Amino acid sequence: MSATTVRYHVLHETRYAYASPASLSRQQLHLSPRVLAWQQIELQSIEILPVPSWRRDGVDPFGNPVSWVAFDQAHASLCIRSALTLTLQPRQAPALAASPAWESVRDRLAYRGLPPDADDLEACQFLFESPHVRVKHELADFAAPCFPPGRPLLQAVAALMERIFSEFVFDPQATTVSTPILEVLEKKRGVCQDFAHLMIGCLRALGLAARYVSGYLLTRPPPGRPRLIGADASHAWVAVYLPASDGAPAAWVEFDPTNNLLPDTEHITLAFGRDFSDVSPLRGVVLGGGNPVPEVAVTVVPLDEEGLPAGLPQLGEGEGACHG
Repeated sequence: MSATTVRYHVLHETRYAYASPASLSRQQLHLSPRVLAWQQIELQSIEILPVPSWRRDGVDPFGNPVSWVAFDQAHASLCIRSALTLTLQPRQAPALAASPAWESVRDRLAYRGLPPDADDLEACQFLFESPHVRVKHELADFAAPCFPPGRPLLQAVAALMERIFSEFVFDPQATTVSTPILEVLEKKRGVCQDFAHLMIGCLRALGLAARYVSGYLLTRPPPGRPRLIGADASHAWVAVYLPASDGAPAAWVEFDPTNNLLPDTEHITLAFGRDFSDVSPLRGVVLGGGNPVPEVAVTVVPLDEEGLPAGLPQLGEGEGACHG
């Protein structure tokens, strides 16, 4: 766990170049980060070209900031550029061994015909299948060795995280956004989104509440090499629900199966959801335009470590990357 506060500048740009002009488009943007106890937003701008016919900002059903935009004029391209500066505080490391037995948490979340605690009730929406996460016995079987009777919940979840990290290969060519998690389990290859979906499916198959977390991860260039603009990427990890007990409030404890660690000051949170489909950075419909593949570039820079790399636009600059 980090012991110091870290400030970041993040630039996330998505470009579409249509094969033929799109006559209209509706898009939903999850590009504004959540304000959390350990994460404060200093500045943010979202630049969109062409300028939308209308835009509305609000909050989605999971409490995430979201923007809805529409384009009612024909347009040959679309560029959406989010630039933000934020501060991350170190998180309190959870006491894994002090958490309750995993079965007690499972039983607490099961329907018992009694009025549930408010936090438990909210967590129950993350118990069930969602568009990208099936709840199958194969997933429960895979997780079972990590969840022997009486094992503390967080220790068991950490063991599942370590197993996924140890047995699966990070391979960007092995899957697509729609690859089923049972196929990921069979091939044991994928990317962070696949590993998060797989881990969530395992936890839900055991009767535990787990949600998908989207955001950014600081990546470091090789020694002696400069940080490259656009070389980073979006990231995904998992949070498991820990009910209130012994005077401690309910909490969601995060785990990153891609890197086998508990997120701290190198994980920047954008949104929470049931799976990727709830919190995709950009999702919508387009009439016309062919079937373009988006170009996505993400840069995450720790400001206090080494400043901005040459060429990275600062917040408030008049000429952003969308004008290029």
